[in-house]
This record gives sequence, C-alpha cells and structure tokens, in this order.
Amino acid sequence: MTNKTKKLVITAMLCAIAVITLMVPFLRTPLLPAAPFLEYDAMDVPIMIGAFLFGPATGVLVTVVASLIQGFTVSGASGLYGIIQHIIATGAFVSVASFFYRKNQNNKFSLIVALVLGTLAMAAIMIPANLIVTPMFTGMPRSAVVDMIIPIIIPFNLLKAGINSIIVYILYPTIKKIAKI
Repeated sequence: MTNKTKKLVITAMLCAIAVITLMVPFLRTPLLPAAPFLEYDAMDVPIMIGAFLFGPATGVLVTVVASLIQGFTVSGASGLYGIIQHIIATGAFVSVASFFYRKNQNNKFSLIVALVLGTLAMAAIMIPANLIVTPMFTGMPRSAVVDMIIPIIIPFNLLKAGINSIIVYILYPTIKKIAKI
C-alpha cells in the first residue's frame, strides 16, 4: 500500500469513527446542568489523532467532513448552526495542537503541551464564535450570550476539550505505533 493510499484509508476510517462516536449514547452527554443543550461528544478524539498523524490540514478536513455528516444526520436539529460551531471549535482545537506537535514531536511532554494549547485555543475561539454565531442562528440576544460566557461557554469548552485531550493522550502513542507513521 502506498503512503498516499494508507493516509487516505486511515483518514477515512478516523472520519467514520468520529461520526460513530456520536451514536454511542454515553459518549454524548450534557456536561453542565445549567446548559443541557451543550453536549459532550468524543468526536474530536479521532479527529485529533488524524491531525497528529498527518498534520493540521488533515485535522481540519476531517473536522469539516465529520461536522457536515453530524449536522445532517445525528445532530440534525442543530443544523447549520451546529455545523459552523463544531467546525470553529474543533478546527481551532486540532489546528493549534497539531501545528505545535508537528514542530515539537520530541517527547510526551510535547504532546501534553500541544493538547493544552489546543484546549485553550478552543475555549478562546468559542467566545467570539458564540457572540457572533449564536445570536444569528438562535435569535438569542447578544447580551444573553455575554451572560453565558464565563459560567457556561468557557467551562464547557475547557471540559470538552480537556476530556478529549486526556483520551487522545492515552490512545495516540499506541495508534501511532499501529499506523506506523
């Protein structure tokens, strides 16, 4: 199998796994009682693994494809709003983490730093994303979104990305060895 074919096959498998994780009930659950509409999902785990294996562009590509599939199937109720928000959040998470990691792949500490940076990037980008996108799609006044930033939006994104980062930290070294990349 050529390297290009191997990359394509692994990328497609990770995209499929990302969507499949959405169908497992215990992997989709509200994290904060104050915002049950914000659900944790493990979709970012296979996406991040793909980004670490093949780089930020692959991570963003898998993010877009998986988000479109999610938005039109599993999470159809959120529609375009959910697709846009997921692409922004996960795109920032995987781009920042995988960009750092590709430049500093020398040890497990680099992996930890990359995941922390990705988590912080996700939490940071979702502040303006929610201020701009949420009122447009939900009709919610911007002032209501502002009131949700510190008690809901930031903690949710830190928790979601943090949980997914821990899972990636545990799984990635083994998957990298298996993939022989």
